[in-house]
Amino acid sequence: MRPFDYIRAEDPAAARSAAAGSNAAFLSGGTNLLDLMKLEVMAPDTVVDISRLGLDAIEDDGDGLRIGATATNSDLAADMRVRKHWPVLSRALLAGASGQLRNKATTGGNLLQRTRCPYFYDTDTPCNKRTPGEGCSAIGGETRNHAILGTSDHCIALHPSDMAVALRALDTTVEVEAADGTSKSYEMDDFYRLPGDTPHRETVLEAGDLITGVRLPAPKGDRQIYRKVRDRASYAFALVSVAAVIRMENGRIAHAALAFGGLGTKPWRDPDFDTLLTGEAPSRALFDEAADVLLGRAVSHGGDDFKIPMARRVLRAVLEEATQ
Repeated sequence: MRPFDYIRAEDPAAARSAAAGSNAAFLSGGTNLLDLMKLEVMAPDTVVDISRLGLDAIEDDGDGLRIGATATNSDLAADMRVRKHWPVLSRALLAGASGQLRNKATTGGNLLQRTRCPYFYDTDTPCNKRTPGEGCSAIGGETRNHAILGTSDHCIALHPSDMAVALRALDTTVEVEAADGTSKSYEMDDFYRLPGDTPHRETVLEAGDLITGVRLPAPKGDRQIYRKVRDRASYAFALVSVAAVIRMENGRIAHAALAFGGLGTKPWRDPDFDTLLTGEAPSRALFDEAADVLLGRAVSHGGDDFKIPMARRVLRAVLEEATQ
C-alpha cells in the first residue's frame, strides 16, 4: 500500500473541502476501497474518513424513506419499514456479501463499488478502467463474469452491486452535496455512466462530491421479488439477478419495474421493457416478448454466452411468480 494522508472529517463541508481538487477518496466502511488500495489498483493521495459525520440515519420522508449514506447494509436490511414496504431491497442486501461485510458496508459505498473484473484487479494486465488508454484485457480474455449490456469497445466490466439493482427498480434518487456546497439529486440511471470511451468515469460525481443519502419513494408495487443466480449459496456475485416491483389490477400488470444485475455495466433497467409489460395480461408469450426487448441489444463475448438463455429463464420465473 502506498503512503497517503488520512483526514478524519468533522462535518460534511470539511470532508468536501479535503477531497476537492486532489486525488482523494472518501472512506466509510472501506470494504472495497481498502482491498483496492492494498493491491495498488487505487492509490489515493488523501483518504477522507466520513464515518463520523452523522449520515447513518434511516428516516421517514413523507410517504417514502431517506437512507443516510453511511447507514450500514445490515441496519438497512433489518429495518422493519424496509422489510415491510420495500422488501426487494432487504432481500437484495441479504443476498450480497457476508454478515461481517454487511456490518461494515454502507449505502453510499455500495453504490460506488468497483467492478470485480479480474483484469481490473491485476495491475500487470492492461485495463482502460484502471488506466485510461491501456486497452481492455477482458475482450478476447476470460469473460464468464462480464457484462453483456451497455458494453463498449473499451470496456465490458460488470457492475457488481446487489443493492443498487434493487434501488434501481424502486425509482431511488441519489442525494449529493457538490464540492461547492450545492445540493444535487440524481435518478439512478443518470447517476451511473456507460463506459463508452471513458470507462474510468463510472458516475457523474466530480472531485469532492459527497453522497449524503438516497431517497426511496412510496412503493409502487406490492409484489416485490429479488432473485439471484450465483455459483454458490453465499458470498458470490450474481451471474444473473432480477429485482421486480409489480402491481396487479383486474388481472393485468398495472405497474412493472424490473432491474437486472449480472448483465450490465451499471444496474440495468430498460424503460421499453417496463412499458411493454404495463397494462397487459400476464402470459408466457408476453414474458418472452419482453425478454426479446431486454436482450435484443446484448453482446456476449464467448465466456458469458450462457447469460442470455439464463436471463430469459430467470426473468420468466420471476414474472410468473410476481403476476400469479
